[in-house]
Amino acid sequence: MTEASPSPTRVFLRIGLLSFGGPAGQIALLHRELVEERQWLRERDFLAALNFCMLLPGPEAMQLATYAGWKQGGVRGGLIAGLLFVLPGAAVIFALAAVYMLFGTVPFVAAILWGMKAAVLAIVLEALLKVSRRALTSAADWITAALAFIALFVFALPFPLVVLLAGLAGFLQRREGTPDVIAVPRPSRTATLRTLATGLFVWLAPLAALHLLPGSDRIYAELGRMFSVLAIVTFGGAYAALTSLGQTMVEQTGWLTTREMVDALALAETTPGPLILVGQFVAFLAAAKQEGSLWAGLAGGMVFLWMTFAPCFLWIFAGAPWIDYLQSRPRLAAALSRITAAVVGVILNLSLWFGLHVLFAKVDRLPGPVPLWWPELAGFDPASAVLALLAAVALLWAKLGIPKTLALAAMAGLIWQLVVN
Repeated sequence: MTEASPSPTRVFLRIGLLSFGGPAGQIALLHRELVEERQWLRERDFLAALNFCMLLPGPEAMQLATYAGWKQGGVRGGLIAGLLFVLPGAAVIFALAAVYMLFGTVPFVAAILWGMKAAVLAIVLEALLKVSRRALTSAADWITAALAFIALFVFALPFPLVVLLAGLAGFLQRREGTPDVIAVPRPSRTATLRTLATGLFVWLAPLAALHLLPGSDRIYAELGRMFSVLAIVTFGGAYAALTSLGQTMVEQTGWLTTREMVDALALAETTPGPLILVGQFVAFLAAAKQEGSLWAGLAGGMVFLWMTFAPCFLWIFAGAPWIDYLQSRPRLAAALSRITAAVVGVILNLSLWFGLHVLFAKVDRLPGPVPLWWPELAGFDPASAVLALLAAVALLWAKLGIPKTLALAAMAGLIWQLVVN
């Protein structure tokens, strides 16, 4: 008898539990699970959806998971996939935030997650190689990917702009041999508008309710307003939001100290789920400190989760039906093909950024007209490099799979930190 295929709920829960490494690691995991192992998405569909999510505000990997769930089971499937992508990490953040409020830093957890970050680096590089082999099929594709990487990594251009320029180039230069397309009926505009109206109400009605709270609870309304604005203006994922969030929490409101903001980022970077969950940790601390209880922190974190992720579902449910249609139009298909090549450069940029932060203690952008990322060489961490290499051997040669590789890396990280310290 053949083994039954796992249910989508089980698969997306697995993805949510293993989604370490920020957008680079999460895109790699989604590609492995949905394209390579399950064949739930074709390579072309995966890349087209990734292109679309790159153009949206908010965490692209979570939106990509929501799209994959929508393809499997409509709105219900999208809700299951998106929630399971977020909730495991959110539960971990709630627990860590409570421990942090009670006891301060948590070195035991940091040691485990340090080891897992090194393993994620191997997962990211594996996915980058596989995606590039499938997406870059011509010299023009390679040039587009290289230009996108240089624009992002070297010149720090916003990647929605890079992706849009790549699409415009493909649209204006219709190539011979435009990818084969199948005619797809245009989605209903009325249905799209209905979805938008429903989604806006679900998202913003709670925000209006928060403003009716008494004066002593106004922090929840302020948090709701802050995160609802970030949800629509922060293109480029969580990294683009961190500066604004830090300035607001530390300099403008004084709700957090600089040390607390740095600790929030460090913990969010090494837990599963979107990196934007740093905002959940921040909201928890701010509300708990202002109101004087962990229950207030829990409420603050819930406000963050709703205001940040409700619009993500809105963008996907309104836009997903249009993705196949856009691919069926010859000029738009050519534009999407060029965007696909640029996205390889985007993933390379994310991968290199993540790798530098794993292997070096401090990484900053150089000042001047060429603000590329540059590590402080004295901060090189040879233990992380060795662990990442061993993880690559376990993943690529021994074929242990992602869960076993992450578990072994976590154990190795804990042992190493105990020996060193």
